[in-house]
Amino acid sequence: MAAKTNDSQEKPDDKVKETTSGEDMRAAREAAGLSLEELAQRTRVPRRHLLALEEGRFSALPGITYCAGFSRAYARAVGLDETALVAKVRAEIEEQGGHIGQDRYVPEEPVSSNSVPPRYLALTTAVLALLIAGGYAIWRMQLNTHPTDQEIAEAAQPETRVTTPTAGSALQRAASVPQPVGPVVLTAVDEVWLRIYDGDGKRLLEKAMAKGESYTVPADANNPMILTGRPDALAVTVGGQAVPPLGTAERTISDVPINGAALLARGRAPADPAAAPADNSAGPGNAAAN
Repeated sequence: MAAKTNDSQEKPDDKVKETTSGEDMRAAREAAGLSLEELAQRTRVPRRHLLALEEGRFSALPGITYCAGFSRAYARAVGLDETALVAKVRAEIEEQGGHIGQDRYVPEEPVSSNSVPPRYLALTTAVLALLIAGGYAIWRMQLNTHPTDQEIAEAAQPETRVTTPTAGSALQRAASVPQPVGPVVLTAVDEVWLRIYDGDGKRLLEKAMAKGESYTVPADANNPMILTGRPDALAVTVGGQAVPPLGTAERTISDVPINGAALLARGRAPADPAAAPADNSAGPGNAAAN
């Protein structure tokens, strides 16, 4: 009878309920003595997103990328293992069907050999494409048409143009002159999480930058872009010249180019509307007097 009693007492201990990622996060936050509002200020993640993480409502988040980033920021703020927490969150997302906002998390599957076209078919297609491209190039060369401004600029022979250039073509050539571009530097004016990646999806940087910390975008990066939930917390300069903020507070941006040319173009845009009314209100005489 004593043995049976011991077995019955051990049964509850054998079935320990495993906690979810949301329960782990809430327990760590409460142990740190933080409210959701305080945690939102510390992580710069909106309160509604933090609450969705704790409640396991991953479908209320914008996407898998944001979910992982928010989880890492949460873990760092309350002292959890961010790698283990993100792995647990991803596992729970998969258990719920992989749906996160407009994303769907689908594990990679091996490609079936039946879906790969035969090698000879690929070679035949490549040869046909080369023949078509060559025939089109010869046909274009034989056309007896006047060259366009763009073709003249690409050929680097503007002196061959006989006709008088119009005002529109002159403005177009002036706009095509490359502007001086220096290093692109991002400086955190407040604590902010961000990810920098190139056009091929390669991550150049992913971290939470402390206030005053700076990052110089590699000059050889292929079309670098940024993802962040606090664009207003970043000061951006190109060759030492300040450009307007990348966005407003509490508004996530993604796939925003941060190369020098794109950033300088953003800086010139706001000045055009303000200049137009001044030119219309003042005539040639008034402009000369000023």
